[in-house]
Amino acid sequence: MKTTPKYKILMATVPADGHFNPLTGLAMYLKQQGHDVRWYTGARYKRRVADLGLPFYPFQAAREIHQNNLNELLPERLKIQGALARIKFDIRHLFLSNVPGNLTDVKQLQGTFDFDVLLCDSGFLAFHLIQEVLHKPAIVLGIAPLTETSRDLPPATLGLTPGHGPLIRMRDALLRLIFPRLIFADSRAYYNELIRPYGLPSMTDTILDMLPRYPALYLQSGVPGFEYVRRDLSPKVRFVGPLLPYRKTATPAFPYAEQARRYQKVVLISQGTVDNKDPQKLIIPSLEAFKDEPYLLLVATGGQHTEALQARYRQANIIIADFIDYAATLPHTDLFVSCGGYGSVLLSLNYGVPILAAGKHEGKNEIVARIGYFKLGVNLGTETPSPRQIRQGAHEIWRNPVYRENGARLRQEFARYDPNQLCEYYIQEIVSRFPVRQTLSRAV
Repeated sequence: MKTTPKYKILMATVPADGHFNPLTGLAMYLKQQGHDVRWYTGARYKRRVADLGLPFYPFQAAREIHQNNLNELLPERLKIQGALARIKFDIRHLFLSNVPGNLTDVKQLQGTFDFDVLLCDSGFLAFHLIQEVLHKPAIVLGIAPLTETSRDLPPATLGLTPGHGPLIRMRDALLRLIFPRLIFADSRAYYNELIRPYGLPSMTDTILDMLPRYPALYLQSGVPGFEYVRRDLSPKVRFVGPLLPYRKTATPAFPYAEQARRYQKVVLISQGTVDNKDPQKLIIPSLEAFKDEPYLLLVATGGQHTEALQARYRQANIIIADFIDYAATLPHTDLFVSCGGYGSVLLSLNYGVPILAAGKHEGKNEIVARIGYFKLGVNLGTETPSPRQIRQGAHEIWRNPVYRENGARLRQEFARYDPNQLCEYYIQEIVSRFPVRQTLSRAV
């Protein structure tokens, strides 16, 4: 009987929950299959990696910037006005600036763990240097919608959806010409400065195009049914189904089942883990929209303002907690009100739950745009919706059966994928044919 080779696998993620959590299920699966899996990320994740039973390597030369110290370490970010200016700043200071430090750290840990392959999230931009300098294949796991430029689409990060007709095509062509120079010229020049000392040729692609084109392989969390059709997709991209967080135990029973029986609908509300410091953006407007309705409202605060919200909203139909088990709750949920985090959106779609989405920054506008485009929910078009907008969006979702039908269709598509097995298969494929002493070409 043929056995699958066992590999030394280095997981690497930027220190953010939305980048770390989706890879935990895959990491544990690979460990259970007998691979030697270890994790490199910020020190704040040491305990979580230990809970997985995996060896841990902390950022040392790399600077640890995360959701809790972001404004302290980069106070100038608070003064930035406009989504595009924020994108430029974040690419340079949150992701690219750490590339040399990440390479230094990985070179150092290679002395004790000579890994066969690097598995990293799509925010870990040091993958390219690690692959080229250390001659190790890098497999990038896409934990956000695809960003690659396409002749069939408007540029990514604008939150624009595909359109038809000569005027839309002309608009998109003009944006593809201007936008990369306007937004990504600085980051490309900066990245070329970073890689020049290593003798690498200058990169001509944007940073967002580098992601699916430069690694050995790009494994996209999700399915084609939740991605725009493009005729020029990089041949390195493979859809693997939804990459979901690891669970130690089977999904528990729905803890609010008894309360739910008293109400017509169950609404789950979350503002995410990064942009949840101001509950006025989404949590409070949602509670105001639904507090007098015959709905059970379940609010996950992520540990922000929980007690203050509990004191303000004492209605029997409102439950506010630091944490709510989504996997236990979503099968019983009629609507997910979300800021558009990719991981929670995929989990919701995995259960066929329609989404009322309000997101703008950190790439969320691209996620909520897809929700609206594929009619899997309603894109509210703002990150600060009013209670009236929320009520209208919810009534549209519940009135029109197309949202439930599309959700059921996508759920069936999800079920056709086994993400962990697919990823292991692609790891074996890449490691078995990766050239030992030369770098990869850009085509697979």
